[in-house]
Amino acid sequence: MKPVALITGGTRGIGLGIATCLAQKGFDLAVNGVREEKEVLSILGTLRTIGTFGTKVIYCQGNVAVPEDRANIVRSVLKNFSEVNVLVNNAGIAPRERRDILEATEESFDEVINTNLKGPYFLTQQVTNLMVGWKKADPGFQGCIINLSSVSATVASVNRGEYCISKAGISMATRLWAVRLGEFNIPVYEVRPGVIDTDMTSGVREKYDRMISEGLMVEKRWGTPLDVGKVVAALALGDLPYGTGQVIMVDGGMTLPRL
Repeated sequence: MKPVALITGGTRGIGLGIATCLAQKGFDLAVNGVREEKEVLSILGTLRTIGTFGTKVIYCQGNVAVPEDRANIVRSVLKNFSEVNVLVNNAGIAPRERRDILEATEESFDEVINTNLKGPYFLTQQVTNLMVGWKKADPGFQGCIINLSSVSATVASVNRGEYCISKAGISMATRLWAVRLGEFNIPVYEVRPGVIDTDMTSGVREKYDRMISEGLMVEKRWGTPLDVGKVVAALALGDLPYGTGQVIMVDGGMTLPRL
């Protein structure tokens, strides 16, 4: 039986890169997104063709910021699979408008925090309670949690403070869950991407093209969703077996201290 991965925000950008790499490594997928299923049929179809023996892919529509949707996502997964081995908390949004923190609105703050931090925190709670039960019933059960944060967890951007705070919160949530789940041997990791070529960064392409050419990263290129997906796949396969709670940087050396 193939291991199963639930990936939030898995139909575009980094999430799709992760789904692709996990399918290549032999995982069946429960892919979450907010769009109607008919809008992502071609993406799901492509994912199903990956893997030596094909990949079972189900779509779990829902907004992780909404409690009822989170419950429905989990119900949908359990309807189709007997267990979940990997939860990838990837779904996230940027502020609708980049505003200086002197002018930012509470509405924007609430929307970003609910999606990027509160949603994955409580989805993790739901899924890990299931994982603990499976582990107790079968000590051979293998599970892990992988949280996607951002270099913005530590690099301050004053025109999108709510986003930075949400990612800093995910970083602490990773540590908290790692400590709590240690007794059950369920590792929790944080993957921290840098500047990745996705829809979210399309509006600032010119800015980052210039900054990259001027040496923003040690590796002078944009990161890709597959760069992130390969790291997540390695963690999901258990290739960092003694490193729960750790942060894995995927930023091309952007945050390396340099003189």
